[in-house]
Amino acid sequence: MASASKAMISKDDGAVVIKIINGKCARPYKAKQIIFSQGDPGDAIFYIQKGKVKLTVLSERGKEAIVGVLETNAFCGEQCLAREPIRVMTATAAEDCSIIRIEKRSVQRTLRSEPEISERFVSYLLFRNKRIHEDLVDHLFNHSEKRLARLLLLLAHYGKGGKTEPIIPKINQETLAEMVGTTRGRISFFMTKFRKLGFIDYNHNDGLQVHSSLLNMVLRD
Repeated sequence: MASASKAMISKDDGAVVIKIINGKCARPYKAKQIIFSQGDPGDAIFYIQKGKVKLTVLSERGKEAIVGVLETNAFCGEQCLAREPIRVMTATAAEDCSIIRIEKRSVQRTLRSEPEISERFVSYLLFRNKRIHEDLVDHLFNHSEKRLARLLLLLAHYGKGGKTEPIIPKINQETLAEMVGTTRGRISFFMTKFRKLGFIDYNHNDGLQVHSSLLNMVLRD
């Protein structure tokens, strides 16, 4: 189970980003490159200037699960601000990314000295926490076909005037299976069904196009 988080800093909250990153420069990360690992010291947060980041957790038995996918204009690793000294998950670049690392102490100083920035940053974190709770409910009570439909709509940023955006690059079915919590075979079956029903289209140039009509699958009892 995982979310494709729409919880990102909006253009209206650009002041939050400017204050927190405090002039830090971004560094490039290649697809599949690890940003931080589960068990690492929690000494910084990261701002995704460009690209997508996959969050995973490894169980004591060695089983890995995707718990989230964060996009451009999102922060990750902010759990360290809640006095978690050790990383509880691994962050990996899901595609080529540009990411800014900000020291924990620098962020804490900014939040203490800038009450308005602190309030807006906390609001962002609370919204993202709400999305995680929604994903948990979705995983517990909805079957895998409906979970896939909801995930695709989230990845396509459905909700901007009832429109969707192309998913670029196209996410492979193995990753979708991990995020939904089912098998690759089931994902292939559902994706073929969605395409035949006109809910999605594949385009080599534009990636995966998700149509707003897919919402019917989510709303169906």
